[in-house]
Amino acid sequence: MKTNTIPDHVPPGLVRDFSLFTSPGMAPTPNGDPNAAVACVHDGPPIFFSPSNTRDGRGTWVITRARDQRRVLRDTKTFSSHRSIFASALGEHWPVIPLELDPPAHRVFRALLDPLFSSERVIALEPTIRQRASALIDRITRKTPSCDVMRDFALPFTVSVFLSFLGLSQRRSEVLVGWVSDLLHGNPDKRTAAARSIVAFIDELAARRRKAPAFDFMTFVVEAKIEGRSLTEKEVRGIGVLFLVAGLDTVAAAIGFDIAYLARNPKDQELLRNEPDRVALAVEELLRVYSTVQIIRVATKDIVFGGVPIRKGDYVSCATMIANRDPSEFECPETVDLARQGNHHTAFGYGPHLCLGAHLARREIVVGLREWLARIPAFRIKEGTAPIIHGGHVFGIKDLILTWA
Repeated sequence: MKTNTIPDHVPPGLVRDFSLFTSPGMAPTPNGDPNAAVACVHDGPPIFFSPSNTRDGRGTWVITRARDQRRVLRDTKTFSSHRSIFASALGEHWPVIPLELDPPAHRVFRALLDPLFSSERVIALEPTIRQRASALIDRITRKTPSCDVMRDFALPFTVSVFLSFLGLSQRRSEVLVGWVSDLLHGNPDKRTAAARSIVAFIDELAARRRKAPAFDFMTFVVEAKIEGRSLTEKEVRGIGVLFLVAGLDTVAAAIGFDIAYLARNPKDQELLRNEPDRVALAVEELLRVYSTVQIIRVATKDIVFGGVPIRKGDYVSCATMIANRDPSEFECPETVDLARQGNHHTAFGYGPHLCLGAHLARREIVVGLREWLARIPAFRIKEGTAPIIHGGHVFGIKDLILTWA
């Protein structure tokens, strides 16, 4: 499919000028709200075709109803996750694992990795997560009563937890943040350079752990066996790359969006500060309202889905930020209700590919917010500043300058 072309099988009436990259509200904008901007799609057909809805301008079918997205995401035979989106930046073709594997291979790797991210293991990591958050906040409070949340807290916090999980020192944190930022949000040249740096980092770490094992994640991966064999170098790389990329930017963005919301809503901020036991439930609502990831699948055959002709090779977009504002799924979806019950959002995906690190991500966000609220007095966005918020494949926020005094 050529960029920006509309395939012959797409009915003209199902073409809609909408893109998570270029539609109104998606460009980096002070005080923007791309999550709210997606609400416009619910006024139209349940499925439509966007001529340009990927980073490279490729067209996708856009699934706007949460129930239909769930149908797509659980049907791995019809809708494949294998796109080699990371490797393609290098002109190569290998999957990040297990995200871009389809069953039955996917099940084999999930069975291998699931125990590492179990709720019990994440609970055991909580003291480390709390210590990392506490150390960063202590550093912030020793300076002026102001900070850039993303630069000073959210990003270094998530990188610190990730490095601890890998068993590495913290001295590489700023470099890793730069690579992931360039990979997800930079121009083509920066994305390619960042991809090469990340691959080199993972390959080097794997080589070191083969020679000198340690009690850490990468040692587990290089020593693991599936179906009686060791993992190949590309399989080790695919696992390492996924956890580096997926574990940093999205969790940091979630923390940033949450703190920005609380800075603008002092009553909710005060409520959670006074009743920290409410934070976990509030986080689920904020994950729904500020979902960040567009999930894309590739049709493996010609089908009619919801009355729409989807052909083999078509891209199908299941954007979490669209599903999680579906009025047929959530009452008053544009309203932030921190006590919302039965919140079956899909911020971490759905089906066999439900985010492997969801337990860890939730714990990072909850612990990070609790520590922040316990140590930082009533905060607000600094006068004369405005956070820059953008849409895209992964929604994000930067320049979130807070003050308190």
